[in-house]
Amino acid sequence: MNSKILQSCPQTQREIISSYFLEHRAKLIDIAAYLDRVDRGTRSESDFRHEAFVEALKILLSDQPDRAKRILLLFSSTDPEIPQSAHGLKGATGAAPLENRTET
Repeated sequence: MNSKILQSCPQTQREIISSYFLEHRAKLIDIAAYLDRVDRGTRSESDFRHEAFVEALKILLSDQPDRAKRILLLFSSTDPEIPQSAHGLKGATGAAPLENRTET
């Protein structure tokens, strides 16, 4: 682990783990259940949202710093065009298509 990152936190690693482990354990189980459902689903064309999700998991498992920032940027669009109307849109997709993603 990068020692510079650890120096900026007043808590020890053990204190952080004690405080947050159960909450994040539950989140990981939820992610595993989501991936299981996707695997059991009928095969269809690829989906940019799932591709972004898988890329985010790779970032999560890396030992590089700023994982949260890099994942946020992965899900962000850099498309300079702002739609003038939401007509025909169902809402936020939660990820940007590959051509509109910020470099991570």
